[in-house]
Amino acid sequence: MNHFYITTPLYYINDKPHLGTAYTTVLADVLNRYHRLIGYETFLMTGTDEHGQKCNQSAKQKNVPVQDYCNIMAKSFENTWKLLDISYDLFFRTTAGWHKQAVQKCLQELYDNKQIYESTYEGWYCTSEETFYTSKDLVNGKSPNGKEVTKIKETNYFFKMSAYQELLIEHIHKNPDFIQPSYRKNEILGFLKNPLEDLCISRPKSRLEWGVEIPFDPNYVTYVWVDALLNYATGVGYQQTERKEDFEKWWVKTGALHLIGKDILITHCVYWPCLLMALGIKLPKTILAHGWLLNQSQEKMSKSTGDIMDPVDLLKIYNSDNLRYFLMRGVPVGKDAPVSHDLITRCINEDLSNNLGNLLRRTSTMIHKHFDSQIPEISNNKKMEPLKNLGIQTAKSVKENISTLQPHLALEKIINLLNETNKFLEQQAPWKKIKEDKKETADILRTALEILYLSAALLKPVMPKKMDQLLKSLSCPDKWPLEYFERGDFPKAGEKIQELPPLFPKIKSEMT
Repeated sequence: MNHFYITTPLYYINDKPHLGTAYTTVLADVLNRYHRLIGYETFLMTGTDEHGQKCNQSAKQKNVPVQDYCNIMAKSFENTWKLLDISYDLFFRTTAGWHKQAVQKCLQELYDNKQIYESTYEGWYCTSEETFYTSKDLVNGKSPNGKEVTKIKETNYFFKMSAYQELLIEHIHKNPDFIQPSYRKNEILGFLKNPLEDLCISRPKSRLEWGVEIPFDPNYVTYVWVDALLNYATGVGYQQTERKEDFEKWWVKTGALHLIGKDILITHCVYWPCLLMALGIKLPKTILAHGWLLNQSQEKMSKSTGDIMDPVDLLKIYNSDNLRYFLMRGVPVGKDAPVSHDLITRCINEDLSNNLGNLLRRTSTMIHKHFDSQIPEISNNKKMEPLKNLGIQTAKSVKENISTLQPHLALEKIINLLNETNKFLEQQAPWKKIKEDKKETADILRTALEILYLSAALLKPVMPKKMDQLLKSLSCPDKWPLEYFERGDFPKAGEKIQELPPLFPKIKSEMT
């Protein structure tokens, strides 16, 4: 059996989940579900990043012990992912004891191999990003992302990241799929044209206590990014004797796919690979950086502008399947994309209510009325072949689009198939033909039902609840449908279609 390992970033817990983190997690879940549908054994890991200065400050502001604060915030992420029907295998928390031990083993190994050294550093520190910058990095006196910085001079430990610059460049050139999309790879190669500096990997406890203690110097904790970046490997068994088989299975043999937002590109595509190379372990297969969700001004949604959308509030209007569908259909992977109530409503009404819902209503109504709710026999009518062939091609295209990590294109193909089927019904007008040719009417409706089955099976990774309802109403399996569809195995002739409530009632604009 083939295997598929995918992760999201670990989300920082200084605030509750927002629509951007929801998008990343839904994308991971959809890709994971598609691979399961195709026949892979899969592993999806998500979780929370719970150390560092921002976390400590947030806990103090709320006047709660920092570990209690972490527990509360981690639960808010878990609850939101449950509402969004995220099916993960591991919810990872960096405060887990086994992870902290694994991080300390890594740090000790790097120190013993003389990859970490002590030095005095003077530079600009950004608390909100937990990152040091040199003067040449600053833009108008702020971090490259526009955040406030403070000048700091202190003694710390440094990782010899500069020693791995050429190895990293070589790896990127030899592995074209390592950083996706390709224009993000070009950004990293552009960054690496300048000399790579060593990475400060510690914080003195006099300034910050909330972190993983440095094993060779108890006066320091490790830089939060070092702690968090190692999770992708420790989560599947790295540095854990009792889980060597898991690490071999998921990391070494399978290779990892990591989803990130483009704003954490440098940490994941430079810092992290250099750390892995220094530890002597395999680099991930692919790091996929997606774009930003934009507001009506075509700017990134942010807390400072007050336009971040709360996924929990959105679910009260659109439900999980509808919101998941919009995020996958309306946001092309890798690109920035606008999000608004108007865009969500239009997408759901046009694709789901007017298209899929309309096809289901038309077809099932006639089956109930004229065929005693029974599914007609398999058709050999030549008129049906073009639509059947389009269905076969659609399933093949969906599989290809998923393999290239483009679910938005897969949905485009499925919606086109449903569009063509609705056009076919308009042309054939079975509601008129039933009066003169019941056999050909049965052939038309049978073909439409087969398209509904195929589409429901292909859409289930995106809309698990509603497509499960549709498949059950047709007594069809939720396995990869191509061979079944080619043979006409489902829906089974003679089975009765179960009554369904409207799956996609139209959303009224005044609701938004």
